[in-house]
Amino acid sequence: MIQILPIADHAWFFGAPFLALGGPLAVALIVVCVFAMAVVGIVVLAYGKMWFQAYMSRAAITFPSLIGMGFRQVNSTMILNAKIMAVQSGISIDRQHGVSTQRLEAHYLAGGDVMGVISAIIASQRAGIDLDFDRASAIDLAGRDVLDAVRTSVQPKVIDCPDPARSGKTTLSAISKNGVELKIRARVTVRTNLEQLIGGATEETIIARVGEGIITSIGSSTSHLQVLENPDRISRAVLDRGLDAQTAFEIVSIDIADIDVGENIGARLQADQAEADTRVARAKAEQRRAEAVAREQEMKAKVAENRSRLVLAEAEVPKSMADAFRRGNLHTVDGGAAT
Repeated sequence: MIQILPIADHAWFFGAPFLALGGPLAVALIVVCVFAMAVVGIVVLAYGKMWFQAYMSRAAITFPSLIGMGFRQVNSTMILNAKIMAVQSGISIDRQHGVSTQRLEAHYLAGGDVMGVISAIIASQRAGIDLDFDRASAIDLAGRDVLDAVRTSVQPKVIDCPDPARSGKTTLSAISKNGVELKIRARVTVRTNLEQLIGGATEETIIARVGEGIITSIGSSTSHLQVLENPDRISRAVLDRGLDAQTAFEIVSIDIADIDVGENIGARLQADQAEADTRVARAKAEQRRAEAVAREQEMKAKVAENRSRLVLAEAEVPKSMADAFRRGNLHTVDGGAAT
């Protein structure tokens, strides 16, 4: 026969301490405990795998840090992978001077590329380049590709001068002293200078300075034949000017890739000047001719005026003679002549 014990005898199975406090309060406490256990279970399921992965890789990321990343809207998976990469590469993860979790979070929240910075630090460490986390993160937040900068400092890159993608031109046009145009295309080999990457001028400045130096060197040449005979003299002259000062790059070499002879600008200018002088001379001759024609017309007008005055004077003679007759001042003598 089954004996039904009082509910108080089974209290430890149903939470005797809570049921003893009263019905509704006990139920509420049980619900809160169940909810808390569910939350803990969810948190463990969400972050337990990452915490275990960090613990096994000695990445020094605590469970509360992972939970805090979730509240701060930080990509915890990215931070974990970056920290594991740093640990496996032998990079210090010290909280004060190393790649700590707090520094990685701060760089992520500032909009930086966490994985790019860690990859750049690892690449610089392998290449023997002094690059710490502070400088790498500053370069990244300044808008520069820090990983590409490290790669370029290890393996120099070549820049076309001029750059067709930026200027739309394929050659530089320079004129020597004898007036002959030379069309030149140069290639500049540069290496990134990490010390001046923040605040240093970009590739556009390098291209502009090299182009200016080439044009100046050709312009100071007496003849274009000198440039065609020794193109390297242009490269040496440009390199000696220190064009990479205050830039993010160090110029390794400047090579003249192509030289073409263009138009004889001097001869064309002389021809244009001669044509202009001819037009000026024609204009002056036409002016003198017009002045002569005007002078001729003025003389004709004066002749006509004098003739009219003569006619007027001749018309006054009969009047004077008639007046003399009337006054008796005019009489005839022998021979019929009037006096």
